[in-house]
Amino acid sequence: MNPPTLLIIEDDDLQYEIYEEALAKYTLIRVASGSEALTQIPQQPPDILILDHVLAHGELGLEFLPQFKELLPFVPIIIVSGALEVHQQMDALQGPRRAHYCLTKPVDVHALKKTVATALKECGEKEAVCQFEALERSRRVDAQELFSRSTDRLSRQNKIREMVGKSRERPNISALARQFNVARRTIIRDLQELIRRGQLKPEVYPEWENPIEE
Repeated sequence: MNPPTLLIIEDDDLQYEIYEEALAKYTLIRVASGSEALTQIPQQPPDILILDHVLAHGELGLEFLPQFKELLPFVPIIIVSGALEVHQQMDALQGPRRAHYCLTKPVDVHALKKTVATALKECGEKEAVCQFEALERSRRVDAQELFSRSTDRLSRQNKIREMVGKSRERPNISALARQFNVARRTIIRDLQELIRRGQLKPEVYPEWENPIEE
């Protein structure tokens, strides 16, 4: 099995030597600017992108984040820079075009190794799969809740129909609300739905068509 490929966008030779030593077990590809990276990515998409902020030709790494995310939507991006203010780091880690991690220079080699290993294990396509699974679970829970609420509503309406259908007197909205432990407006809506479905007859009890009184 081939080792993961890391695309390193770094114009400083000494910094890149640190990467070569610390990340020797991976396949490293180096470019010195964001523009070069955009050319390189289609030829050999990486498993991780390591991005400096101040690059060759006066380019700034963070300005390329949207393009990198467009080309590599499931690839973890690790920013390693000593030129970012705290608010810039926070901005880089938020929103749909975000990086996954932000490390400061001089980089802690142990933290770098750990971050790369974690990104390969938990981010990228694996992260997307987990998000989709979580969304599906959420939708199932929502569907079950909606089904339960619908069943409860129909059961309540059937009981209301049986109760008020036996009497020609005006229904006591507040009493029904207390009995079924719901809001008055819920009972009003139930009665109106029963009338619309023809299960209560407004021509027999015209005052029930808008049953909003006590």
